[in-house]
Amino acid sequence: MHATLLLASAALVVADLAPKAPFARPDGAILATLSGVEGSCELVLLDRDAKELARATATPGDIDLAGIFPAIRAAERAVRVQAIVGGAPEGAPLLVVPLVSRATIRTTTDTRPDGKTSFTRIIGWGDTLIDPSNTAHAKLATAWPKTDPTPMSGFRVERDRDVVFETTAGRIRFAMRVDEAPNTARNFVELAASGFYDGTMVHRIVPADRNGVPFVIQGGDPTGTGDGGPGYDIALEPSRLAHDFGVLSMARNDWPDSAGSQWFIGLSREATARLDGQYCAFGHAVEGSEAIVKIASGEIADPATGRPVAPETVTRAFVMDAPPWTPGKGRPDARVTRPATPAATNGVKDVDDR
Repeated sequence: MHATLLLASAALVVADLAPKAPFARPDGAILATLSGVEGSCELVLLDRDAKELARATATPGDIDLAGIFPAIRAAERAVRVQAIVGGAPEGAPLLVVPLVSRATIRTTTDTRPDGKTSFTRIIGWGDTLIDPSNTAHAKLATAWPKTDPTPMSGFRVERDRDVVFETTAGRIRFAMRVDEAPNTARNFVELAASGFYDGTMVHRIVPADRNGVPFVIQGGDPTGTGDGGPGYDIALEPSRLAHDFGVLSMARNDWPDSAGSQWFIGLSREATARLDGQYCAFGHAVEGSEAIVKIASGEIADPATGRPVAPETVTRAFVMDAPPWTPGKGRPDARVTRPATPAATNGVKDVDDR
């Protein structure tokens, strides 16, 4: 017996320019269709940590999720609705994502450790500082104009999906952290589903930061030069997902809203912690730790740019349903950890000394 939650097109779902993306208005029904079950089953509302928020009995057909789960309307981050059949979760969860505008980004000009090169540092969002203990930033915040509350425009409803990279170094599977960066995750899923990443190389390897600690690998550029992208930029989201080994984040230029398609994967918490709040982490690998380390171990042709001699390639990227979530536990898999054998540093050090 198999249960799936499928999106239903109905009144109060409006069309957006994003292809086939359903949106529910703030005061309207949040509709889904339950199929593949006989009789009835249970639907469970889960938060980002798989904590059960509510439970209801449902029968096959159209369902108003907001009607059976009033708590959805108060959600500030993405929540999941999971079908439970015979006491066991079945089918991918359905994501209900609040449509909330981004708070005003607050930046300042800072200097890199070389004492000469300047860069744009993100220091806050809206009226909130990232580091309230920083006295210089706190002084700048006193001059910020007060911001209005960010409007909530409704909800986006979609299946929970993973992205898989089949690479010349092995297979890597990513879980999307829609609870932290919903629009960045969606952009990545859509690029992968469209074939954009097929044939792209890992054009940059930085196996060690300035202290000799494993840093990042980077890809997602269709030109392979490090300068290419999808032809548009996306807004930086204030993700609180900590960078670490296997965490997937967006590469960008100095301006915060300059990411597009280029991604990077962290190689250690020690080296990538300083990227928290400055770059948007939006997913993590649940499979492929050996492939990540193999890519990071590649021979470097140009230490200044991290260009590998023989770049590993994403031969195919595709999207698949995420596994069912168990209340209180979440996904059956976990974020990958770094294998015991470290990658070689290859003499390359981090050239992005923020």
